[in-house]
Amino acid sequence: MALFNRKDKYIRINPNRSVRQPKREVPEVPDELFAKCPSCKVMIYQKDLGVAKICPQCSYNFRISAQERLCITVDEGSFEELFTGIQTKNPLDFPNYEEKLRLTQEKTGLDEAVLTGRARIKGKETALAIMDSNFIMASMGTVVGEKLTRLFEYAISEKLPVVIFTASGGARMQEGIMSLMQMAKVSAAVKRHSNAGLFYLVVLTDPTTGGVTASFAMEGDIILAEPQTLIGFAGRRVIETTVRENLPDEFQKAEFLLDHGFVDAIVKRTELPETIATLLGFHGGC
Repeated sequence: MALFNRKDKYIRINPNRSVRQPKREVPEVPDELFAKCPSCKVMIYQKDLGVAKICPQCSYNFRISAQERLCITVDEGSFEELFTGIQTKNPLDFPNYEEKLRLTQEKTGLDEAVLTGRARIKGKETALAIMDSNFIMASMGTVVGEKLTRLFEYAISEKLPVVIFTASGGARMQEGIMSLMQMAKVSAAVKRHSNAGLFYLVVLTDPTTGGVTASFAMEGDIILAEPQTLIGFAGRRVIETTVRENLPDEFQKAEFLLDHGFVDAIVKRTELPETIATLLGFHGGC
């Protein structure tokens, strides 16, 4: 038995020789299989989000593309895109701006940060605009302003209501003051549309901030919002530094704005088509 109790005496190990460990297979999880909810921080199986991409835990509405928005909002085959092929002239000669636009166009399949056209929603005809945060955070440049202005002018000539799904990080810095001028340009078009006695409906989606909030996003006859949408002009820290006060945690959320009269109603994404159609019907839509 002593032989087995004193292995170190009879077994020699070369200290210069590394012990080879068996290779272990590390399981890989595809990036697109799960999503983390920005609101409740829960990991969610992508298929559980459904077509509308709504968190089953807290009902947060995930950001979706303009094409995804079309699929769940308008009547199938009714959308007719308008005002394509408009290009920025890069007014500041911003370095590599054209290349960034080209790459973003290839990635998103859009020509700019807003998709404009004519469509039917539950049978109701409307001029429609959908902003897409995947396109340079849906920042508002000269082309965005031009497309929206043309949409309102088209709606006036066709006697149509206008529905806009907003989403934006604000003005596009690559276009400087020319970007900021779009706030006044689109607002003037909104006024002409209103003077013609036509209905304008805004749906605020996450996020709607900056110059878009400070102009046409808050000029609708009725303003709806998706649950937990971030809505604001300046950033939270900028405001807190300016007013020298700590703001509530829910500050700049749709629910907070509803309580303070900035939003008329919060509507679940799955209920938006029916709600929009009802409002269009109330205001003379056909």
